Amino acid sequence: MATAGGSETCSHGSSLDSSLLLPTKEPNWEAIPESESEKLCIDDMLDVYCGEFGSWQLRHFVLTSLAWALEAFHTMVMIFADQEPGWRCVEGSGSRCDEKAESVCGLEPGSWEWEGGPGSSTVAQWGLVCREKYKVGLVQALFFAGCMIGAGVFGHLSDSSLGRKGSLKTVCILNAIFGCLTSIAPDYFTYLLLRFLTGFSTGGVGLCSFVLATEPVGPTKRGVAGMSTFYFFSTGIALLSGIAYIFPTWRALYVASSVPSILFLFLVIPFISESPRWYLVRGKINKAMKIMQAIAKSNGNNLPEGVILALDDEANDASNDNQSISKEAVSGSIVDVIRSPVTCIRLFLAIGISFTCSVVYYGLSLNVVNLETNIHLSVLLNAVAEMPAFTITAVLLDRFGRKPLAIGTQWFSAIFCLTGCVVGSVRMREVIKMGCGVLGIFGMAGTYNLLFIYTAELFPTVVRNAALGSATQAAQMGAILAPFVVVLGGVLPFLVFGICGLVGGMLAYYLPETLNKPLYDTMRGIEEGEADWRIT
Repeated sequence: MATAGGSETCSHGSSLDSSLLLPTKEPNWEAIPESESEKLCIDDMLDVYCGEFGSWQLRHFVLTSLAWALEAFHTMVMIFADQEPGWRCVEGSGSRCDEKAESVCGLEPGSWEWEGGPGSSTVAQWGLVCREKYKVGLVQALFFAGCMIGAGVFGHLSDSSLGRKGSLKTVCILNAIFGCLTSIAPDYFTYLLLRFLTGFSTGGVGLCSFVLATEPVGPTKRGVAGMSTFYFFSTGIALLSGIAYIFPTWRALYVASSVPSILFLFLVIPFISESPRWYLVRGKINKAMKIMQAIAKSNGNNLPEGVILALDDEANDASNDNQSISKEAVSGSIVDVIRSPVTCIRLFLAIGISFTCSVVYYGLSLNVVNLETNIHLSVLLNAVAEMPAFTITAVLLDRFGRKPLAIGTQWFSAIFCLTGCVVGSVRMREVIKMGCGVLGIFGMAGTYNLLFIYTAELFPTVVRNAALGSATQAAQMGAILAPFVVVLGGVLPFLVFGICGLVGGMLAYYLPETLNKPLYDTMRGIEEGEADWRIT
């Protein structure tokens, strides 16, 4: 056996003893001579040497995607915390209280009371009914406004200074703090501010988790893996319905829904690795190679010593044969996306599709939740109903491609929304409209799931989170608009949702297909790569 320096070993096992005493020196991949190295981009290294989706990626994917459940907790908690509870007449109220009244607005103060007491929800706590009812919608709108701002801020930070893991850790800390503070809000306006701040941090949770979970996955497995992240979001909604049933008061519910963020910080984050792609574009080749070596070893593969990571434009550019591997950090911003003719049109199309998709998804969700049924059971069934859409879309993703599915699922939803619009006064119209709503959200849930992986593949690593952040901001704008569309009543909501689905499908028609294309690292790489694809 030879030592690390190449000398022969001594007899009687002395080399074994010395190897235990001397510290092991980590390899310096940056010092490998150009003539002795084989430069590969991350996708090629995963495909050839490390494995596209082995045990390392599976563990990393599951742990990272648990953050989606946290986002579901902080987003959907408003359904239970801000609900209008039932009411009843107090004993001895006599004719001052009519239990057949549709609302409490015309009843005398003191003649009725909230079921479950004033602590059952924020509506009962601060009397957000009648002329004050708009304040409930204002809380929801400001939460999504915070999500919109946070998605842009943390999208940029995760691409630049904080990285994917650092940004995920930061938003989880903020969510835990703001969520617990919300539970002790003394008045409505403090509650409003804290929900805005919670939205600001929540806007970066799913974004950072998605990119961090999918970037170490190989190109042929990335689509299915990316679409599987939404199972965690739907599972989070289903779990929240049980948590809300156990904790019926809104203050206890906010604490209970914030504790998982604290547990995630201490029990999950330490076992998550930073993205090797982020290390690579930041010029930290040794750290990126260390992760790739761990992936190969965990997957039962071997990464040869002479193989080293390089940015895609370096690995594929023959003119770089006599150049050393770049050690400089490569950065980018949303301005670079807009300046590039390749990514500019993609960005605006992705923003438009995200906006229309969000209007339909959240709008139809509100229509289903507002059924006169048990709210806990309704939320649970809604969450479960989305899962078949995720499964079907994931199965078809690599067979038909991203673009046909993006068009098809939106138009599928639009057809049933427009059908619900023209039902009119036919028999069983309520049942038909309910069926149209369920099938409409079924199609749009598939689109919503697909959009994350599709948008991520449209942009290079240096600006991926910034682009995703912009698309997520557009989706939050759609989420803010959706409740106001529902308030229109009658056939108008279905009409608006149907038109949005048709428009979204037409916008998707102009996007390029990304199936089996490489995940580019730099702006130069994507411009040269797309030029080669057009030539071939």
